[in-house]
Amino acid sequence: MFYVYMLASEKFPTQRYTGFTTDMRSRLKAHNKGDSPHTSKYRPWRLVGYLAFENQQKAIAFERYLKSGSGKAFANKRLW
Repeated sequence: MFYVYMLASEKFPTQRYTGFTTDMRSRLKAHNKGDSPHTSKYRPWRLVGYLAFENQQKAIAFERYLKSGSGKAFANKRLW
């Protein structure tokens, strides 16, 4: 499975992160250990939600959509 996930910083409530992975548990642990330069300064992170896809291309396309202007508006209204 391919996952698109949404994280929220516990210390900095306005900081959010959307990503893609094939292993949710290890990816969340990596974010909280500081292994990702994009998220290390806002840890710890909590998982807000994720969507699972069988198709990698669809998962990547959905992640890109959520990072676009209209995708952020959709996520703010429906997912966060």
